[in-house]
Amino acid sequence: MPLRSVSKEALAGSLTLGLVFVTGYFLGRRRSFRMSINKSHCGGGPLLQYVLDNSLREHPVLKKLRLRTMEDPGHGMMVACEQSQFMSNLARLIRTRKALEIGVYTGYNTLNIALALPDDGQLVACDISEDYINIAKPFWKEAGVEKKIDLRVQPALKTLDDLLAAGEAETFDFAFIDADKGNMELYYEKCLQLIRKGGIIAIDNVLWGGKVLDPSPGDSDTLAIDRLNKKLHRDIRVTLSMLTVGDGLTLAVKL
Repeated sequence: MPLRSVSKEALAGSLTLGLVFVTGYFLGRRRSFRMSINKSHCGGGPLLQYVLDNSLREHPVLKKLRLRTMEDPGHGMMVACEQSQFMSNLARLIRTRKALEIGVYTGYNTLNIALALPDDGQLVACDISEDYINIAKPFWKEAGVEKKIDLRVQPALKTLDDLLAAGEAETFDFAFIDADKGNMELYYEKCLQLIRKGGIIAIDNVLWGGKVLDPSPGDSDTLAIDRLNKKLHRDIRVTLSMLTVGDGLTLAVKL
């Protein structure tokens, strides 16, 4: 059919359909990618289940705490068991005696790290609310690690400043940051002062469901994560690995 015989309405309709198709295609791709990074307890799929079936060695009390946490509507905040086991093994590998955790939630990862510490080990656990921590405490006690956990219920920045003021710089072996995203850079800088050379800082949620690929201008959490990721890539004070475990995990080893 000659082009001039096509009505303006038909041409406009064709263009509209084309635009809808292209928009749907790219939005679909974007959504599917953002859903591709997952935790095992949030629907990780058969391959991740295979990983758990053939590698997870969960302390009986850890399992009980995980199942209790799954009853909470916010259980997606829990560190995935496969990621927590990985970090616990890292703590053992570097012979961690003093550890630091920023963001506790129901204490699943806290318990896993505490189990990896020697009898005289210490884990300073930072959170701003006891609501979820009260879920954790009986499990910590049952596992026999409550004496290893120094719980600080106050803003984490104050706890980190208190530790620095007490002369504890470069005395910690391992730190895990999993708290409010707006303060991540400050947490990192203070942890870097507290960690010894050769110590590890682990940072959670660095991929943020894929949103870091295209942060929205008003999405302050995603922008903060992206900013820290870029900063870490340039930071010559550490060696670096970013892993796709869970929702993204960065390991920074202090030089």
